[in-house]
Amino acid sequence: MDFNDICLKTREAVGKAVEYIEYQHENRSNLEVEAKGRQNYVTVVDREAERILVAKLGEIIPEAGFIAEEGTSSRKGRIYNWIIDPIDGTTNFIHGVPPFAVSVALAENDEVVSGVIYEFGLREYFYSWKGGGAWMNGKPISVSKVASVKDALIATGFPYTNFDYLTEFMNSMRWFMKHSHGLRRMGSAATDIAYVACGRYDGFYEYGLNAWDIAAGILILKEAGGAASDFKGQDNYLFGGKLICSNGLIQEEFVNAVNRIMETE
Repeated sequence: MDFNDICLKTREAVGKAVEYIEYQHENRSNLEVEAKGRQNYVTVVDREAERILVAKLGEIIPEAGFIAEEGTSSRKGRIYNWIIDPIDGTTNFIHGVPPFAVSVALAENDEVVSGVIYEFGLREYFYSWKGGGAWMNGKPISVSKVASVKDALIATGFPYTNFDYLTEFMNSMRWFMKHSHGLRRMGSAATDIAYVACGRYDGFYEYGLNAWDIAAGILILKEAGGAASDFKGQDNYLFGGKLICSNGLIQEEFVNAVNRIMETE
C-alpha cells in the first residue's frame, strides 16, 4: 500500500471536517454541549465532524475499521484501522481558546503508518507517513537539538477522568518548574506532540491519554527524529495511557525523571 498516497487522501478527508468545524466555531453561540463526565465534554460538532471523517476515510480503504472517540463506528478492521479524534481539545473549542485540532491516524496491525493533525489556531497541517519524514504545511520539520532537561521546554496535560496519580503528577510539575527551561500546558495532546515534532517543545508527558489523542502525533514525531515511550521507558504507550515523548536527545533523562517522581505501576 502506498502510504504517501494514503496520507494525501487523509489530508483531503481531514480538510472536509476542518471546513465544517471552522464554520461551527465561528457560529458557536448556540453550541450544544453534553457532559460525558466531569471535565469531559462532547458537542454536536465533535459528532458530526467524526461522521464526516468516517464517511470520507471509509472511501479510501473500505475494509478498514475505526477507533474513534465519539463511537461513530466501532467496526474493527482485521489489518487496517483508522484512529480518529475529531476535536482534540474540545473544552478549548467550546470556549474559543486555541489550540484544538483534528487528529487522524491509520494503523496497520497496530503500527501507525500515516498520521495527519490540523491545528486550528495557527492553521497548520502536520503530517507524515511511514518512511516519509515529517511535514508541516508542505515543509519538512525536525525535532530540536536540546540535549538536557535543564535546557528543555516541556509540555504536559492535565488529567480529566483519572485522578489516581494527581499528587504525584503535581509533584512532577513542581520538579520541572524548578529543573527545566519551562513548563507549558495547552489542552490538546495532539498539538503538544506536533510541537515537539517541529522543535517548538523539547518534550511532552501526560497520563490518562487515549490512542486517538496521540496516534497521529507519535508517527509525526518519530519521523521528525523524536522518541516516545511509556513512563517506564517501554513501548506500551499507544493503548497504555501514559506517554513520554521528546526530541530523543533528552528521552532517557526525561523518562528517568518522570518515573522517579511519579513512581507509577
